[in-house]
Amino acid sequence: MSAATSSPLTRGHVLLVGADGQLGTELRRALAARGITPMMSSLRGTVPDGARAHACDLSIPGALAALVREVAPSFVLNAAAYTAVDRAESEPDLARRLNAEAVSELGAVAKELGATVVHYSTDYVFAGDGTRPYREDDAPGPMSVYGRTKHEGEQALAASGADAVTFRLAWVYAAHSSNFLRTMLKVGAERDALRVVADQVGAPTPAHWIAEASLRALEAGARGLYHLAPQGQTSWHAYAEAIFAGAVARGLLARAPTVEAIPSSAYPTPAARPAWSVLDSGALQRDTGVRLPDWRAGLDEVLDQLAAAAT
Repeated sequence: MSAATSSPLTRGHVLLVGADGQLGTELRRALAARGITPMMSSLRGTVPDGARAHACDLSIPGALAALVREVAPSFVLNAAAYTAVDRAESEPDLARRLNAEAVSELGAVAKELGATVVHYSTDYVFAGDGTRPYREDDAPGPMSVYGRTKHEGEQALAASGADAVTFRLAWVYAAHSSNFLRTMLKVGAERDALRVVADQVGAPTPAHWIAEASLRALEAGARGLYHLAPQGQTSWHAYAEAIFAGAVARGLLARAPTVEAIPSSAYPTPAARPAWSVLDSGALQRDTGVRLPDWRAGLDEVLDQLAAAAT
């Protein structure tokens, strides 16, 4: 859907929470393609292009609920979260405040006002010991503070009784913001060799795919919990090699560095990572017709965006 008249989002005000982030930026673009200029919020009341946003500090109890009551939106797209996975291990209270308690407050006020919530969660709600793609009804088993608090947020939103849809995501990246692809391009330009974990598997997902697909699913009536991931799977190591090959082909890098495959045990982190992050998005396709292509096509699109910006 691209015509503004075809989307139920045009029939009410839209509030985009976390409008300055990786996903928030792409949601703005997807909304603009529908002729929609959302009301926005960010921590400091700014977004990268200078557009006006409401300042809203989700770490303050009641701040998000107060904003929602003030602007009285028909739809709230919640792209804000505490995503510093390793730092969350030493800041569990702050992670819980942003990822769970603020979401609980959002659900309660949305229920009160009759607003619809679109929320985004993560593959980290699972233990990562699966042998097939995770489905929505598989038992969560988060191994980190980040994963536990995101799962608590899912549960709180569902328990609120608000009209809502939650999308679980994995390995999100974009041509902007901080992410694995941009880190690899920076490091690849500086080093001749690097080491990347090869025993963690998932499907890299462009943020612009998530934005468009989640809005299309909402427009198709999606409610409840869904997985939203591309087709296929890869390891961080193979993903890095694909990034470098594509970057060299587009002139973004002069040459590809050597990438050594290492086990997770050789790269210890404060937070445990799921070894298996492959999500089954079959329910979303069945219920809404929304299906993402293979992850490699998404990588090509994002590298093309970077190449176009570099010319």
